Amino acid sequence: MTDPADPTAAKRVLRERLLARRLARPAGERAAAADAVAAALLTGLAGVGTLAAFVPDPEEPGHGRLPDAYAELGARVLLPVIPPTGRVLDWGEHTGELETGRYGLSQPVGPRLGATALSSADAVVVPALAVDRDGIRLGRGGGYYDRALAYARPDAVLVTVVFDDERLDAVPREVHDRPVTAVVTPTGGWEPLARAGG
Repeated sequence: MTDPADPTAAKRVLRERLLARRLARPAGERAAAADAVAAALLTGLAGVGTLAAFVPDPEEPGHGRLPDAYAELGARVLLPVIPPTGRVLDWGEHTGELETGRYGLSQPVGPRLGATALSSADAVVVPALAVDRDGIRLGRGGGYYDRALAYARPDAVLVTVVFDDERLDAVPREVHDRPVTAVVTPTGGWEPLARAGG
């Protein structure tokens, strides 16, 4: 049993449970989810000039459809690059070609634009394992996006993509957590969220 006053421990327990559930999710369900979230994101992000997004791994919603589906937006698309050392994301422009980077994650080929490139994005698609009704998201625990979102514009749309059962009433919150403004799920589509504390 975890101490409710210790959000770090509570996040760790919840993260383990959610990761196990993702790994057990059938391939057919993942494929259907990818199509649904890609369609919802294209609708919700219509008109953005610059989009920062990520390349979903095989267990994440959107794998196999994102980021290539973003080409339909006609926007400049930035994708993260995990640096060889440290925990501050770099960014590169998505030109359709990906390479394998740190931790085996896909990243864009080409010049690196630096951490501050995120400040040019009108919208940021943020990975998560879960998100609550106030927009607090649970990431994988590396802190990369907590650091990256410090560079996001205050008016940028922050949207996360999760499976339907990863929309929770509450997620343990820490001081550095920045709420997202919207969530996309396979069944619910694009849903605006209230900003916690904002």
